[in-house]
Amino acid sequence: MPGRRQMAKLVAAAVLLMLAGLTGARAQDYPARTVTIIVPFAAGGPADITGRIVADIFSRHLGQKFVVENVGGAGGTIGALRAARAAADGYTILSGHLGTNALASAFYPNLGYDPRKDFAPIGLTAEYPELLVVRKDFPASNLKEFVAYARSNASKLNVGHAGLGSVSYIGCLLLNSAIGIKPAMVPFTGTAPVLNAMLAGEIDYECDPVLGTLSQVRAGNVKALAVAAKKRSPMLPDVPTSHEQGLPEFDCAPFYGVFAPSGTPQPIIDKLAEALNKGLSEESVQKRLADLGADIVEPNRRGPKALADLVKSESDRLMPILKAAAGK
Repeated sequence: MPGRRQMAKLVAAAVLLMLAGLTGARAQDYPARTVTIIVPFAAGGPADITGRIVADIFSRHLGQKFVVENVGGAGGTIGALRAARAAADGYTILSGHLGTNALASAFYPNLGYDPRKDFAPIGLTAEYPELLVVRKDFPASNLKEFVAYARSNASKLNVGHAGLGSVSYIGCLLLNSAIGIKPAMVPFTGTAPVLNAMLAGEIDYECDPVLGTLSQVRAGNVKALAVAAKKRSPMLPDVPTSHEQGLPEFDCAPFYGVFAPSGTPQPIIDKLAEALNKGLSEESVQKRLADLGADIVEPNRRGPKALADLVKSESDRLMPILKAAAGK
């Protein structure tokens, strides 16, 4: 007869095997009901549209409803916090981005969640190069002229953004740091109100993914001065990049990716990652993302590890710059 200690070990091992079997069974049946994708921003913007593309991919490839829930506020961190605190069972996941899942702690010291420890990466969805846009009558027609004017008139300038930690805030903070200025940063509830303020002459410039201001740029109601990337945007091929114009420090293409609460069973993570990868390989999905001004994610940059590596590299690259620029 085995002793008490040995018996306890045998019981513990049996329990672990049983739990592993249950986890495997749950993963095999996943998803058995509707899954919520939290988009931590208001409806209508790039984050929301991207999240809905993701929901459609999962719904089609996993045969269950994936519904988007918009939970905005505090630069996306309210929605991200809700996702981080959700049950780690795969039925609440997050469509987050550079701000919520890599850089938020630079702006919110009492964040309530750890972007790296409290989420399990599923996969990169897209990257959206940012665009520097100025009001129609702004006295600059290219990035060099903008830099000269901004340095001489920094105290008079108003910069619009969609909230502390939003990609529009991060982009212009990076630009301001590269130039060496600290103009007034004016918060709004989203990028659409920022654009409206610019059209009304209340805001001098903003930085946001290309799609956000594309129609107004094409209509000539605002001016696009630079794409914050190494290559030009197919949507605005006549707008030169920051690298072309001698300001490579202004390089900002925020990533959008899918995350689950930490502790979500690996088989569920793998199932979601596989479905996302299949969807991103579809021509129709690639066209939808390209029409939004996104850079299409190559197959070797998809999946949990690639997203984890990207979160780390962007955090390491940008966190020191943003903390210094924000005066923290």
